[in-house]
Amino acid sequence: MLEIKKIGVLTGGGDCSGLNAVVRAVVLTAINKYGCKVIGFKKGYAGLYSNDSMELTVENCKDILDWGGTILKNSNKDNLFNYAYRDENGKIQHKDVSDVAVQNLKDHGIDALVVIGGDGTLTSARDFARKGVKVIGVPKTIDNDVSFADITFGFTTALGVICESVDRVRTTAFSHDRVQILEVMGRNCGWLALEGGLSGGADVILLPEIPFDVQKVAEVIKERDAKGFKDTVIVVSEGAKPKDGDVVVKKIVEDSADTIRLGGIGDQLASMLEPLLGGKEVRATNIGHTQRGGHTCQYDRSLCTKLGSMAVDALFNGESGKMVTIYNAKPQTVSLEDVLGRGATGETSKGGSNNVDPNGFVVQIARNIGISFGD
Repeated sequence: MLEIKKIGVLTGGGDCSGLNAVVRAVVLTAINKYGCKVIGFKKGYAGLYSNDSMELTVENCKDILDWGGTILKNSNKDNLFNYAYRDENGKIQHKDVSDVAVQNLKDHGIDALVVIGGDGTLTSARDFARKGVKVIGVPKTIDNDVSFADITFGFTTALGVICESVDRVRTTAFSHDRVQILEVMGRNCGWLALEGGLSGGADVILLPEIPFDVQKVAEVIKERDAKGFKDTVIVVSEGAKPKDGDVVVKKIVEDSADTIRLGGIGDQLASMLEPLLGGKEVRATNIGHTQRGGHTCQYDRSLCTKLGSMAVDALFNGESGKMVTIYNAKPQTVSLEDVLGRGATGETSKGGSNNVDPNGFVVQIARNIGISFGD
């Protein structure tokens, strides 16, 4: 067993329910099982660069199991291998500051690092492992798009929000004989829209993986009207796009590792549909960051506890440059080299995003029960 006296931990990328539960499991396992200290870096890699940290103890972590967000705070703008800063002329430049982070770890006497995050955060974890840092990643994203993971934590809690939202807009759609569009997150991956729409009983689900024809969506609504079903609920992923069209970009954030912010397809779809429906009212709602916040559901609390504890065990077993995961229903570690499709140096590896298969089981079940994908 590897001798480790002090572990560092950080949460990077977007926030989601379950981050605190992972941090708690890391701390409780490290202290109770191995008797080592834990240092948390604030605001993800930004804190690792600026050396902003706090000691994590049983006392300050024991009651955070169900809290949303993260006590360590998050940042999704700090790739230390391609760090964005403004020069004297106010222009954004980039430089590699990863050596500063490595030195900060050494100055703290930190022997190993647990990194909790999604694709971008885990890419940097992989790159730190290449520099000799002992690091284990924990996959996090409400989008559920990490390879070699049956499910990522935060996804199930977000689904609960989407399902409840579909239930709520259904009642107002029914009351007004209206079309209600619910825009959900997911970037270029449709799992949130697909599973959220399926569990909520949506009539139409529009995914990034299946470009839609607005004329066919209108036909579905007209057919429902003709059968006496005057209300229609559409769940649309923020990354969905019409055939021969493109995604709707809300804004560009130049100093972010992920510069493109999607958003607005719901409103665009509403404006496209109304002229085709002979005056039938179409309303759009974007539930946005409600999907990221709030109480962590039971499943995610349990999953996070397992993954956080597994991460510490993996470090003490001498593993590094890997991600803990439950894959094919088995707890295991997978090399970050295999998990990631593209890293800081630009090369392609075995992994990549875990997107919805347009011909897969879940899509087929949805079609079986009459859900349209607008294709």
